[in-house]
Amino acid sequence: MRLSKNDRQNRILELIRTHEIGTQEELAAMLNADGLGVTQATISRDIKELGIIKTASSNGQLKYMPLERQGEVASVRLLKVFTEAVVSIDHAMNLVVLKTLPGMAPASASALDSLNLADVVGTLAGDDTVFIATRTPTSAAILVDILHRVRGRDDYKADN
Repeated sequence: MRLSKNDRQNRILELIRTHEIGTQEELAAMLNADGLGVTQATISRDIKELGIIKTASSNGQLKYMPLERQGEVASVRLLKVFTEAVVSIDHAMNLVVLKTLPGMAPASASALDSLNLADVVGTLAGDDTVFIATRTPTSAAILVDILHRVRGRDDYKADN
């Protein structure tokens, strides 16, 4: 069965919301079991277009999840601010530290809060620095990866 790109992407979102899928191969197997006949390359493109990220599941394994954004117009504007304002992203233990342009930390923290990421306990913004508390050090490392993806940066080196 051949679905439109939009229908295929909606099916991908449905699958990752209802199953703990950790690899593109698992996702391809589920889609192919549905008779969709997709390739890993197609799934890779869809994941990137949909803004799907990996996060820790309840058992500590990585799984795919969509970035859930609430208040579409406000979130889009805040995410634009985030991508333009953040200068660097780092972490130590369960804290992630964002350095921003002067005066941009509050807007960046607000953008982050709008993502409703499960492992983020809270954010604290100064003038040019945001501290993000996560539940575990692993969550902090994963969040650094997520934030680089939100910024649209593929050229960083993940150290986890």
